[in-house]
Amino acid sequence: MPAALNEITPAAAPLGGAEALFAEQGAKAFRAAFRITGNAMDAEDVVQTVFLRLLRQGEIPAGEGAGGYVYRSAVHGALDLVRSRQRAGWVPLESDDHPSVALADPAPGPGRERELAELRRALRLAIARLTPRSAEIFALRYFEGLGNREIAELTGTSAGVVAVLLHRTRARLRRELETLLGESR
Repeated sequence: MPAALNEITPAAAPLGGAEALFAEQGAKAFRAAFRITGNAMDAEDVVQTVFLRLLRQGEIPAGEGAGGYVYRSAVHGALDLVRSRQRAGWVPLESDDHPSVALADPAPGPGRERELAELRRALRLAIARLTPRSAEIFALRYFEGLGNREIAELTGTSAGVVAVLLHRTRARLRRELETLLGESR
């Protein structure tokens, strides 16, 4: 558990509920944040911020919706971090201690590894340019592997709306990637 969770006094919120929620959902929130930021330390910061915010509000979500709430909060926090760095002109490449594998390649060489790193960087930038709802649904589908019905239940919409939004999001990401990768070459 992040050390900062222990710094909040029990008067602010019951730690038992937060600890249980963290034990149950912390790893999933970390994975989502890591896939968006591409950096383990940034992902840890995002997860810590999500749980600190819950503790400060004094309302620890419970039940079936708690996991979706924590996950969405992590996705939004990671997107906010990437966007703020994008506005400042800085986006991290890969974390040295936690390399990300976006695409399988049977014989990667130094050139291919550079191409994949550039593709991952461009994808993070492109996702950061999406609306929060589009980015959330894209992350649920392609990072967490959820189906349209599961995403619809988590986001409180219909599977049809999810399908349409995913179609539009893929088209937008394709255009963004073409622009971003065209600029870097």
